[in-house]
Amino acid sequence: MTETATQTVPVQPPATFNGDPVGLTASAARRILKVAESEGNPALGLRISVSGGGCSGFQYSFTLDADATADDVVISRDGARLLVDTVSLDYLRGSELDFVEDLSGAGFRINNPLASSSCGCGNSFAV
Repeated sequence: MTETATQTVPVQPPATFNGDPVGLTASAARRILKVAESEGNPALGLRISVSGGGCSGFQYSFTLDADATADDVVISRDGARLLVDTVSLDYLRGSELDFVEDLSGAGFRINNPLASSSCGCGNSFAV
């Protein structure tokens, strides 16, 4: 019989951003505030949710919402609010929301370290 050595790899906890489970870039915060202003409701925040579907298994959904529920985690930056329900948070923990303008267009983008793959448009992912 031969003995094999086992090696334990420590599990890294998801990143936090100033203690928040999801990061919000300055660019994303500015865009949320701009959208809220254009809607005439400065209380609006951006809600991100994750649901089954899309070409990779899960998909992101973005909506405007003025009211946080008891089930929400609210992340603030520079006056902008990001709302995430606790079920979706399990799929988003350690992610960062950004707003990007480039040749392919402008929009919110989620950099999700939990995603093992994503589609070309970035709106669906697999874990």
